[in-house]
Amino acid sequence: MGCCTSTERKRDWKPLEERSCTDIPWLIIFTLFCIGMVCICGFTIATGGASRIISGYDSYGNTCGQDNTKIEGVELSGRNMIENKYVFFLDPCNLDIINRKIKSIALCVSKCPASELKTYSDLKQFSLNNGSSLCTYDISPTRYPSHSERSTKCPKLPVPPSKSVPLFHRCIPVDIGCYAEFAQAFMTFVSDNSVLRRVVAGVMASKDIIMGLCVLALVLSLIMMVVIRYISKVLVWILTVLVVVGTIAGTGILWWLYVDHRSALNNKTTSVFGKEVGSDNVKALLVYAIGATIFTVILLLVMFFMRKRVALTISLFHVAGKVFIHLPLLALQPFWTFLCLMLFWVYWIAVLLFLGSAGTPVKNNSTGMVEYHVVGPLQYTVWYHAVGLIWISEFILAFQQMTIAGAVVTYYFTRNKSQMPATPILSAMARTFRYHLGTIAKGSFIITLVKIPRLILTYIHSQLKGKENACARCMLKACVCCLWCLEKCLAYLNQNAYIATAINSTNFCTSARDAFVILVENALRVAAINTVGDFVLFLGKVLIVSCTAFAGVLALNYQREYTVWVLPLLIVCLFAFLVAHCFLSVFENVVDVLFLCFAVDSKYNDGSPGREYYMDKALMEFVENSKKMGRHNPDDGDGREMKSMSRGGTLA
Repeated sequence: MGCCTSTERKRDWKPLEERSCTDIPWLIIFTLFCIGMVCICGFTIATGGASRIISGYDSYGNTCGQDNTKIEGVELSGRNMIENKYVFFLDPCNLDIINRKIKSIALCVSKCPASELKTYSDLKQFSLNNGSSLCTYDISPTRYPSHSERSTKCPKLPVPPSKSVPLFHRCIPVDIGCYAEFAQAFMTFVSDNSVLRRVVAGVMASKDIIMGLCVLALVLSLIMMVVIRYISKVLVWILTVLVVVGTIAGTGILWWLYVDHRSALNNKTTSVFGKEVGSDNVKALLVYAIGATIFTVILLLVMFFMRKRVALTISLFHVAGKVFIHLPLLALQPFWTFLCLMLFWVYWIAVLLFLGSAGTPVKNNSTGMVEYHVVGPLQYTVWYHAVGLIWISEFILAFQQMTIAGAVVTYYFTRNKSQMPATPILSAMARTFRYHLGTIAKGSFIITLVKIPRLILTYIHSQLKGKENACARCMLKACVCCLWCLEKCLAYLNQNAYIATAINSTNFCTSARDAFVILVENALRVAAINTVGDFVLFLGKVLIVSCTAFAGVLALNYQREYTVWVLPLLIVCLFAFLVAHCFLSVFENVVDVLFLCFAVDSKYNDGSPGREYYMDKALMEFVENSKKMGRHNPDDGDGREMKSMSRGGTLA
């Protein structure tokens, strides 16, 4: 199970020839861990936590809709509530926002009041007709109008303030007064904060524009995927020219708008509210213009130094475009992964809620209400459940990476493309599920080991903000940054380990070692192909965000009198980047897989009979050009590296 216990000395790479189960011990560990997660869910069901959340329970520990057992020390517990299936709150407006719960007494009733009850006589008549108490159980309905404690043990009149509906077995008023109170308090807070008021007003005024720009970002992402699929050869040059022109033009327009808005503000022809909005717009435009200028300068410098590597990226992107032609369903992988993550997260949140009402009933002496707490060793189930959130989420993401790697590896190392499986993606999924679940379980656990302490340190840093000295704050921040960098490096190595496993069916440690050796031996190619490819895809994301932001600036410019641009433009840009990242991340993964396949192919084969290349003609032309370039220009790094790689050999 250790990463340094491999007994293999020398071996040959035999892509797709042999398949065997990898990292079986880790599959067993992961399976046992998942069984533990299921046991936690079973514990919440067995202890009644699930039924209490689903059916609801009153303030005395009685679960609505069930025959309950007596709780020691709680007089009104142990009642038969089979006929009373709904939770009714005496004062639904009494909310504890900090602890996120209703402080009101809760009762189990057979029917939620559908009409307004204005007097205690109405409460009495409703209770007698429906057989359920709207006051606490120790008061008989006949005594509602005359009981001395009716103000504390009966609901506030009228009941309810408006019509109530049963929602999740709770009597929820449709339009209670406390909603208006909360809304009024929020509006008071907003009106007291002039900047926040203008920002909120700007978002509400431009909501139609925001939605339209989000749709535009989705359309641009789809167009980018079509461009990648059909005209990948010119993609790099198109993106390079458009990004250069777009960033320079965008920066110039931002500076022009800044000057224009500042001149309009100095004219002193607008109202007081218009001056405040104009001043905010001028400041926002100045910040945007300075940021865009810095970004443009850095971008142009990077592109200048990377210009000689564009030809390599074109060859790899050409092959990646062919992969998407043969495997068009690859673009849908993020949607399936997102769906699986959402289902798991819903399950995880549901079990977490069940845990909140599971355990032993405890009477709160200050309020007299019953609360449920998990005591003893079982209280650590919450931490176990939290680790499961991270590990299983990383496992699902790793499964997507392994599936994409398996499909692309099958395409690359199949000489006759007509002999590929009818459904290569489903075949890759089945192969991953059958052979390599242990490998992705181990890889995802390594990421979890790094992510958990980083999240803990981040939480500690946020809790101690303003309380610790500057030295401690810097040390915590440095630790968080180091763990973040380590997590990203391990994630990159894991991805290449999954690719190596998909190629040669080796365990995680062997695959990680081989992938690391290949990356080190091909350091120049890592910088020239893999990094440049990712950089070009990043330019594609920048182009989508820039076009969306440019359209947003033009649209919002017509509302300069009453719209603050800061928040609407940030919302649009963030959504555009997320949509672009969702589509282009798959292409980025394909480029990474193709690069490692190309490196293995170049290392193991030299084009001689019996050792023919698997690579596509576009990459083969690049190999031949690199060899010629190396002969004519001995100082060229690509030529030297291609010569060394064409000597053949095996990987230890």
